[in-house]
Amino acid sequence: MKQITIAIVMLFSVSVFAQTNADLKAHYETYYKEMKKQGDVQGIINALTHLNILEPSVARKDTLAYLYLSEGKYLQALNTIGVEKNDSDSDMNVEVKALALKNLNQPKLALEHYEVLFKREPSVYLAYEMADMKIQVKDLAGARSNIEYGLANVKDDMKRAFYETQQPYETSMKAALLCLKGLLTFTENRTANVDAAIKLMNDALAIDPNFNLAKVSRQGLESQKAQQAQAAANKKN
Repeated sequence: MKQITIAIVMLFSVSVFAQTNADLKAHYETYYKEMKKQGDVQGIINALTHLNILEPSVARKDTLAYLYLSEGKYLQALNTIGVEKNDSDSDMNVEVKALALKNLNQPKLALEHYEVLFKREPSVYLAYEMADMKIQVKDLAGARSNIEYGLANVKDDMKRAFYETQQPYETSMKAALLCLKGLLTFTENRTANVDAAIKLMNDALAIDPNFNLAKVSRQGLESQKAQQAQAAANKKN
């Protein structure tokens, strides 16, 4: 009789737990819809976190990580989905890892995921970002390959945003790629390639005369050229 009583109690407990779980899930699904309607990102994050605990889902985790990323919470995004490279990762998952790591100044790790994205669907925009990071990590051959891909496939209506000034601005993607190629050319040989780098900056400015980064870069290169000329003159004397 005692064993029957225990079995009934356990069965009742399981039933209550299942009911409670279902009620909670329904509650947070309603809460999620309401937060989404209000545009409350933190509320959406809270709802998805609870729903994922109640009913774990890879797709839900990817969405949660993407929301953290959109809020600038890069560590939280990576804590949600990890940093490992997996063949089964969704495009959203890989994109979150790539962007979060880039924004956390981890270009080597970020590039691993950018390479996956580029392999799945090559694009001029990805090529630019990859080339920029490869210059940072001294993979100059890889950077040149990405830039050449970008220049071969860029379209006139493509734009690239820049944020080095107080007021963000956009320029032609082709101009951006030429400017980046100029920086790469100078990095490859800071003595012999100054003129070639200046020419590339001029090519970028011919497309967009207001391209601030190209202007500043050209000024720096011209200053470098003047210093080299002065050093050569002093050596002769």
